[in-house]
Amino acid sequence: MPGPMMGGPTGERLPVAPRERKPALAALAVLLILVGALGATVLVMRAGNRISAIEITEPVPAGERIPTSAIREVMVADGSDISYVKWSQRTKLGDYRAAADLVKGSVLVGPMLSSEENQLKAGKAIIGLSLKGGQFPEGLKIGDTVAVYRVGNDATKSTAGNSGNSGNSGGGNTLLADNAKVKAVPAGGGDGLGSSGTAYSIVVDQSDAGPLTLAASAGEVSLVLVPASKG
Repeated sequence: MPGPMMGGPTGERLPVAPRERKPALAALAVLLILVGALGATVLVMRAGNRISAIEITEPVPAGERIPTSAIREVMVADGSDISYVKWSQRTKLGDYRAAADLVKGSVLVGPMLSSEENQLKAGKAIIGLSLKGGQFPEGLKIGDTVAVYRVGNDATKSTAGNSGNSGNSGGGNTLLADNAKVKAVPAGGGDGLGSSGTAYSIVVDQSDAGPLTLAASAGEVSLVLVPASKG
């Protein structure tokens, strides 16, 4: 019986040369994958870092309250440097008024609002004072009640238009206002070296504004801290 046929092996593959590896291309591919993943992550984070804020839907004049009909909810990017008024805070808008004219389409931020207590009431006036050391008590702060006196050589002279509140209190000091409210004080105080004066603002009756302004312009005003009026 004839033996097995001799010949080339069947089912065997020809040897293949090993592939040349390219480390640079492989590294570039990995880098592209990482960059793509990072970009996608940033987009997702930015899309999720949004807050629900208040948008003005109709003009609101300065000094007026913002009605509920003039607002709507809007989504905005949450920026740490922007003090958006959040939609969840809309129920507190009744305690505030527009600090300036609000236009349709603007997103509400804190500086656009002024609290009710900061609104100037009828019959009142705001007076700015540039005071020196000794003309105001230390630690004076916003909201304090002060009595305003005219001091100096001319303090004993009659002050026109202020006969209702003026009176010689003794010692050459004339009372100009007895129930003034401190509205603004220097941010860092004014008693430091090189400081020539300290700017304060007070709220007084309009009837006291004229004489007080004249005394202030002459640098003859002194503030005295007094208990707040119960009336």
